Amino acid sequence: MKYVKFGSTGLEVSPLALGTVFREQRDEDEALNVIETAIDRGINFLDCANMYGPYDERIHGPGGSERILAKAIKGKRDRVVITSKVEEPVGTGPNDKGLSRYHIMREVEHSLTRLGTDHIDIYHAHHPDPTTPIEETVSAFDRLVQDGKIRYYCLSNYPAWETTRALWAADKRNMEKAVGLQLPYNLFRRDIEDEIFGLVRDQGLGVMAYSPLAVGLLTGLYSPDAPPPEDSLWAKRRWRDRFDGALSGRNAAVLAAVHEITAELDATPAQVSLAWVLSHPEITVADVGCDTVDQIDGNLGALDLELSPAQIGQLNGE
Repeated sequence: MKYVKFGSTGLEVSPLALGTVFREQRDEDEALNVIETAIDRGINFLDCANMYGPYDERIHGPGGSERILAKAIKGKRDRVVITSKVEEPVGTGPNDKGLSRYHIMREVEHSLTRLGTDHIDIYHAHHPDPTTPIEETVSAFDRLVQDGKIRYYCLSNYPAWETTRALWAADKRNMEKAVGLQLPYNLFRRDIEDEIFGLVRDQGLGVMAYSPLAVGLLTGLYSPDAPPPEDSLWAKRRWRDRFDGALSGRNAAVLAAVHEITAELDATPAQVSLAWVLSHPEITVADVGCDTVDQIDGNLGALDLELSPAQIGQLNGE
């Protein structure tokens, strides 16, 4: 495994991170096996959040994935870089969401307890909070760095202008600045190329690209000419209505190009799609959710795949 620096920091991470949403994993033992296998394969970057976990567990409260992750990293804490996130609602009270100092300070303690650790390596602001001054938010993260509760912080789902505001607010007050961003990026969704790419180059930010396989649509499991497999995520009621549009128009042409290059390289659609994401120097890490060990091993094959300029152009629709 060849590790990469995360942005301008000295922190070295694997170019594939393991996302621990576990949308389709209901077996805790299998989830543990997935995490432990990822670590054994050299993946040292484990992405979590206080609201991650199987959907049927979320009605019982936050932290399902954090609790599973705690079991998986026991005795291995120094081998891994773990993230968590704060901002999404964890209850119905007025201070049970957002990025106020109150909520951030409370939730980091809850996450540390669930994770069974004394620090989080990268703590994310999960989404912007328009109801809280950005100065209050960055000062809270700065305090957590000074207190040793977190090592770094990042901004997740922030557009370029809000990222710039956050960086400026911290810099003006001589506070710790965000070291990176976490944003959706894949062959179907490329909007961050417009403004974010220039910003991260200028500011030296790391980028975690989440949903690099478009929630499974780029794995080869789905076709625009057939309904989703009955036991798949996209066949479920909350996803089914969006499926037909997800693989039409430009996306259908992109998927066809993926399959053509897959045949040329004797690779899988997932490997080709991940290799395309990682071919961009602005992207530090592809953050991939895996529910099985086979998915981990398949995705790792992307690291050995080198796309030619012509193949990248074909995937770009050029």
